[in-house]
Amino acid sequence: MSAVLPDVSVTDIAPTLGPLEWVGMQGIDLPVTIDEPGYHRELHAKADVQVDLPAPQVKGIHMSRLYRLLDSWGQEAHISPMHVHTLLSSMVDSHHDCDSRSARLRLDFDLLIRRPALVTEGLSGWKSYPVQLNASLVDDEFTLSVECTVDYSSTCPCSAALSRQLIEESFLQSFSKQPLVDPATVASWLRVNASLATPHSQRSEAHVCVSVERTSPNLGLLSLIEAVESALGTPVQTAVKRADEQAFAALNGQNLMFVEDAARRIRVALAGYNNPKVHVRHLESLHPHDAAAWSTPFEQSSHHER
Repeated sequence: MSAVLPDVSVTDIAPTLGPLEWVGMQGIDLPVTIDEPGYHRELHAKADVQVDLPAPQVKGIHMSRLYRLLDSWGQEAHISPMHVHTLLSSMVDSHHDCDSRSARLRLDFDLLIRRPALVTEGLSGWKSYPVQLNASLVDDEFTLSVECTVDYSSTCPCSAALSRQLIEESFLQSFSKQPLVDPATVASWLRVNASLATPHSQRSEAHVCVSVERTSPNLGLLSLIEAVESALGTPVQTAVKRADEQAFAALNGQNLMFVEDAARRIRVALAGYNNPKVHVRHLESLHPHDAAAWSTPFEQSSHHER
């Protein structure tokens, strides 16, 4: 067929006139490559792309142009701030006939990292870190932020103190009439009774967001995750044997923390980052509700809703 196909988005005028803040697509499947020191991997992402539509009479934008730009962009190179800026500029340029001046991008993907066991040599497993990238180019002003969720374990300091008190009382009841107790007897008693009471602990999550400069060579995801996990000291494990579980128990005992402690630790660790925001949540085993803390105001899905 040689007939020209109609394009009502170009030939027709919008029946109701008015500008629109954003128009585009959400949830596009896309392979992306993350390349950072010590890490190179292609991952599956979900992408949202939009441009503004300030011209009140334009019926619709060119969705296929955005899709093709995103598709080519995903295959060209690893994701970097400059790479993201190039995509947003191309999106704006592709819609000059719509008077578009702004564009934005959101990527959601899971960063897979292989983690070694704490003690057992040669043992390791995969851990997933949910990541969200938000970028915009509004009137030539470029902004880029990355958000990441890091799981960790938290043991309650109050519960630990209460547990120690019960063990202390039990010990005194058992040996109050003995002026001297030899170490072997104490060790034997502890082996049986040291878990008379145990503090509650739970899987917890830290959600952090930082701004990334356009001139940065990469997104800095691995260094961000390492900073958070090092600050907390109790990252959740993958493959474990008994020796690793014991080492993990020791880490929890050495890093007792309220949700407030966790938020403050991370805030200090991210002091060198631009616009750091922290939200921590302890999925309580004591309560049917969670404990949470923010180091700065943090709005869930602050860029745009899926």
